[in-house]
Amino acid sequence: MKTMISALAFAVALMGAPATAQDVAAMNDLEFAHIAYTADNIDIRYAHLALALSKNPDVHEFARTMIRDHEAVNAAALGLLEKLGASAQDNAVSQSLEVRADQIIAGFIELEGAAFDKAYAENELAYHQEVNALVGGTMIPNIDNAEVKALFEEGLEIFKAHEKHAEMMVKKLGK
Repeated sequence: MKTMISALAFAVALMGAPATAQDVAAMNDLEFAHIAYTADNIDIRYAHLALALSKNPDVHEFARTMIRDHEAVNAAALGLLEKLGASAQDNAVSQSLEVRADQIIAGFIELEGAAFDKAYAENELAYHQEVNALVGGTMIPNIDNAEVKALFEEGLEIFKAHEKHAEMMVKKLGK
């Protein structure tokens, strides 16, 4: 089960992570938790930026959904970690996600109006595709703790809906 599919390797490469897909699969549950927590916080940052820079009500609605849902999943994750008496473990993938997010945000702040809205929607679609592939294809199959696995599975369903919503936004804003 530790063998990775090529799509996952591609997703990890897109994230700029220095680790290979097999390296990610070999991580422990606490490292997975840190990656997921980091990914959620990044999407919250993107959403706050969208609220500040966009005037589009659809973009605002999507951004508020991202904030609400990602904060809720992170709160549940922190609660579970507390219950388990554990702490998430920082790692190279989490760090790479942060570096990449800073670069994306730097590009976003150079945009305005429809150009920002389109870039934000396209990024949200790509980001959710990448993270969902990583979570569903690598993390969930390799999580040891049943409660952690259940939380990841629940979160993945929410984030698949985000991916579909982002896809609709991309189509709408591309017109």
